[in-house]
Amino acid sequence: MSEQKVIYAIGHRNPDTDSICSAIAYANLKRNMGCENVVPARAGSVNKETKYALEYFGVEAPQLVSDIYPRVKDIAVKVQKSVKATDNLRTLGMAMKECNLRSIPVVDDENKLIGMASVSDLAKAYFQEITLDSVSASGACINDIANVIEADVLVAGNNEGKIKVAAACMEKVAESIKAGDVVIIGNRPESAFIKCIDLKVACVIITGNTTISDEVVAKAKAENVMILSTAFDTYSTARLISQCAPISSIMTTDVISFKPSDMLSDIKGVLEANEYRNYPVVENDKLVGIVNKDKFMMPEKQQIILTDHNELAQAVEGIESGKIIEVVDHHRFGGLQTSDPIFINVRPVGCTCTIVTNMYQQYGVEIPKEIAGLLMSAIISDTVLFKSPTCTQTDKDAVEYLAKIAGVDYKEYGMAMLKAGADIGDMTPAQIVKNDSKEFQIGNYPMLISQLSVMDTDQVMAMQDEILAEMARVCTAEGYAMSIVIVTDIINEGSYLLFSGEPKNLIGEAFKQDASKSVMYLPGVMSRKKQIIPPLSEAVKSL
Repeated sequence: MSEQKVIYAIGHRNPDTDSICSAIAYANLKRNMGCENVVPARAGSVNKETKYALEYFGVEAPQLVSDIYPRVKDIAVKVQKSVKATDNLRTLGMAMKECNLRSIPVVDDENKLIGMASVSDLAKAYFQEITLDSVSASGACINDIANVIEADVLVAGNNEGKIKVAAACMEKVAESIKAGDVVIIGNRPESAFIKCIDLKVACVIITGNTTISDEVVAKAKAENVMILSTAFDTYSTARLISQCAPISSIMTTDVISFKPSDMLSDIKGVLEANEYRNYPVVENDKLVGIVNKDKFMMPEKQQIILTDHNELAQAVEGIESGKIIEVVDHHRFGGLQTSDPIFINVRPVGCTCTIVTNMYQQYGVEIPKEIAGLLMSAIISDTVLFKSPTCTQTDKDAVEYLAKIAGVDYKEYGMAMLKAGADIGDMTPAQIVKNDSKEFQIGNYPMLISQLSVMDTDQVMAMQDEILAEMARVCTAEGYAMSIVIVTDIINEGSYLLFSGEPKNLIGEAFKQDASKSVMYLPGVMSRKKQIIPPLSEAVKSL
């Protein structure tokens, strides 16, 4: 519930090194150019290769953003004012007037929400006429009354008593006054004041700034009777005293509240079914904010900068609820549509971080050592140390430039990083199927295409049956026509293609091989972007 909403620079789901590092580096560039609320984020777990790069250069992984569906925390505002249940109604009314609020949360001494008090609650109270007897019963003391009627204390004394108004003749009033009462009296003969003192009342409230003699003051002191003087007339004083009732006497305790993490789509029905304008936001029983119903109707969209992808199927969950403001990428365009013109920097190079590096140079922004290291790591990863057919001279030049800033031998470092990423360790078939996975729409067929780069393919291919079974399960459970896993051999520069689902003849047509066994070897194939997606996109046209 920050005042300035952050802008996320974020890569695709199931992020690879380029996805993570481009988000970190581009967010840093934007902040250096004055956009201080741009922060890097990731839409999935950090893989081993990326973890190696982050730890080597001492950079923390970006925050995990699982989705950008609008939530209560996105529209909640800080609490302007809260009150206590023991505060009086005048305090409540003045707070509402001061902050221009129609309702105010009621909290205890530990800031735990215990109720809400609204203008309508106040109105009902006045229509129902809070009586002076009810004020007395509420436990309001004479000091509370003195504050409300802005009285001067002429004689200090007892602080409690039942309130009476001396509006009739004194003889009649005296019949109802008892010792310990609080009497409101206006411009009366001095004998009336003396009579009240003789009856041993607790307090005499003199209205209209009526002057009393020293004799009355002396007698009051002698009898320990408190005397207050107010400028308000008797009627107004009685009305004001009714405002001494505590907020607990009118507040609503059956309060509808929300958590910061509640999704707006989940609370929509509650808001539509109730007429309240404001709703408290509570976390761990503590009041942390307020949601206004008007804000719910037009929530501010989460602004997003897409790095290393542009297809919505690959983007963070809930992207349709956000607002894409920039795209920095090196992939094909996948039908992106926006409501407003946006900044797009898409180039046919081997890595998004190559583009980000060029932007630092273009804008004259110095690249910090650790950022240079991450940019270099991503380019080495995406181009497989320049072995991938996607690699361009621009990528090579960028790596040499960045390596000097980072102070490393990029060949030695690059092999170590690729080796760290190629270690499948105890990866399960499920993890392999989702490793560096992206969703693609190939013709009418939604596909999940994953890639795993290793130094030796034997360990992965030994799990071929289990992997294919998991791929079939994913297709059924998640609605893909096909699941494809590319197992890339970094050393021998080729890839095994595992595939499950239909149409298998699409695979055979694309790569001109027998597709009946759900696996094929593609020598020289290392790039999903340049050597897998284009043949599939062309082959589907002939089906």
